[in-house]
Amino acid sequence: MAHNHGHDHTHGTNKKVLLISFLIITSYMVVEAVGGFLTNSLALLADAGHMLSDSISLAIALIAFKFGEKTASKCKTFGYKRFEILAAVLNGMTLIIIALYIFYEAVKRFANPPEVATTGMLIVSSIGLVVNIFVAWIMMRKSDVEENLNMRGAYLHVIGDMLGSIGAIVAALLMMFFGWGWTDPLASVIVGFLVLRSGYFVAKSGLHVLMEGTPQNVDIDEVIHTIESEKGIQSIHDLHVWSITSGLNALSCHAVVSDEVTIAESEQLLRNIEHQLAHKNINHVTIQLETSAHLHDDSILCQMKPESSDHHHQHH
Repeated sequence: MAHNHGHDHTHGTNKKVLLISFLIITSYMVVEAVGGFLTNSLALLADAGHMLSDSISLAIALIAFKFGEKTASKCKTFGYKRFEILAAVLNGMTLIIIALYIFYEAVKRFANPPEVATTGMLIVSSIGLVVNIFVAWIMMRKSDVEENLNMRGAYLHVIGDMLGSIGAIVAALLMMFFGWGWTDPLASVIVGFLVLRSGYFVAKSGLHVLMEGTPQNVDIDEVIHTIESEKGIQSIHDLHVWSITSGLNALSCHAVVSDEVTIAESEQLLRNIEHQLAHKNINHVTIQLETSAHLHDDSILCQMKPESSDHHHQHH
């Protein structure tokens, strides 16, 4: 298929960007965790927790890209492309757990705000902001944060981190000038909500793919119209559209062709449809052509009945 070249090219750059981002973020996460511990700032520790989830998500994304490159085998006919989606779901769940822990710690601190070394906190969070802006800039410039679920997850994490660092900076300044000890746990709660939100969305998108949901970037009605408006096609049924992994959507259906369509014409027909669907974000198309004599069910979406074995050897 000619249109898969783009997928491979962005794949390579995504991997490089991920590796660079992973190294920068992991190094800084260690700095921030130590800084949070030494200055006794929960806002810094929460941000380090967010960065930890970041570096985990980047590491998972890297491993997923590596696994995704493994070729298909008789045992796994799609290769390991789904690994990346499993990774995204796992990452989402991890984030939700981290967020709940941050809330738990913050509640204790609101009741009893401890002493925080504000100058150290300000320095560490300011460097954190610079680091995050730099990583977000690399990701925006060089990788596919729109389509790829893994890259998008990683990018959203970094944006969340950026806001976390801003929260810690503001909290440090408020404590320095007004002595408001509660701003530290407050900043950590805000970070906690960011962590929770990104965790929820990443897990939700991943589960949608695992449940074979219709891809977000595919309009089913447009797809049906595209196939049915092709000359020679009378109707379609048993239509399925799903994602194998981010940026790789598949379609299968049965299409009824008029009796006078020859084999050569039907091959051309399939090529035309494949070409049209490539522009509708569908990369992998399987269409079974049949004549009207073959019709067994005229509903467009397949009504799967596993127990109905009455027609299981009629399809050729």
